[in-house]
Amino acid sequence: MAKAPKRAFVCNECGADYPRWQGQCSACHAWNTITEVRVAASPTVARNERLSGYAGSAGASKVQKLSDISLEALPRFSTGFKEFDRVLGGGVVPGSAILIGGNPGAGKSTLLLQTLCKLAGQMKTLYVTGEESLQQVAMRAHRLGLPTANLNMLSETSIEQICLIAEEEQPKLMVIDSIQVMHMADIQSSPGSVAQVRETAAYLTRFAKTRGVAIVMVGHVTKDGSLAGRRCWNTVLTAQYCWTATPILVSVLCAATKTALAQSMSWAYSP
Repeated sequence: MAKAPKRAFVCNECGADYPRWQGQCSACHAWNTITEVRVAASPTVARNERLSGYAGSAGASKVQKLSDISLEALPRFSTGFKEFDRVLGGGVVPGSAILIGGNPGAGKSTLLLQTLCKLAGQMKTLYVTGEESLQQVAMRAHRLGLPTANLNMLSETSIEQICLIAEEEQPKLMVIDSIQVMHMADIQSSPGSVAQVRETAAYLTRFAKTRGVAIVMVGHVTKDGSLAGRRCWNTVLTAQYCWTATPILVSVLCAATKTALAQSMSWAYSP
């Protein structure tokens, strides 16, 4: 007999969980932001498999001496944009999970499309679009005069399906555009909700670390210019960057709000 879905209450502002509804969130102190979320019950084994490997090991966990751990630096690869590489600490780190957020039209998708088109001739890449159709992305690439022969495209919003396909394709760099339209089957709330965003981002982060694929997620911002559900990102991602465009689009500023990859915190980009 199938188990009934579990009930949880999640703050839409910060992602804090509660066993029952309350008017004010104890974590961020926001009022009337806690909503009910139903999570489908999963078998114990499946849950353990889904949650294991978050720290980067896909195999069985084991205790190691600190002195025995290799200090060899992870090899980085260039994005093809000097300033982008600088903010990332010299290039993209395999296994990293990066969030790039910003206002609509700031150039997030355009720069990432340019990056993947440049790298597609050197390595396997995968661009996953959930907002635009494949035809719309192809038209933008054609308008920009980008080389498109080697770039793999996928139109999908199911995180589980995306990871299954990525397991087969084995790209070195994957872009998710955008994280707010992605969903997981066992989270019974709409795409874009704090519960969905938190779980999909965590799922992708585990996949990135255990498979050694760098994943860049595109995120939206709220009316005040901050990342939607920003507090639920902090313990999940390797790095976060906020994209800001000037009113006349002369340049775009990319500022790091959290990064474990580099010391440089911002860079300017002219589209």
